Amino acid sequence: MESTRQQRIERLLQKELSEIFQRQTQMMHGILVTVSKVRISPDLSICKVYLSIFPSERGEEFLKNIKYHVRELRYNLGERVRHQLRIIPELKFFIDDSLDYIDHIDELLKK
Repeated sequence: MESTRQQRIERLLQKELSEIFQRQTQMMHGILVTVSKVRISPDLSICKVYLSIFPSERGEEFLKNIKYHVRELRYNLGERVRHQLRIIPELKFFIDDSLDYIDHIDELLKK
């Protein structure tokens, strides 16, 4: 069960990460990234970030690029939340494929 503190920090990290990705994807035309979910461990040391990437064909490529630049992202996040958090959590990124799953279910129901 998540504490209120965890939920507040999750919302803060989701907001800041979405702004970071919004600035980065403005340079890359034809791709849209949404931070759909953020989950943080009870000790606030590990943060799992779930990304929804459109178009989904470029998702793996984009995720690989994010994982390569995770140190820069963590630094940028630290610059933004340094007054709210003492320790910036380790970031782990995953693709949120729930929209693809919903599309697949819709296609099956139409058949």
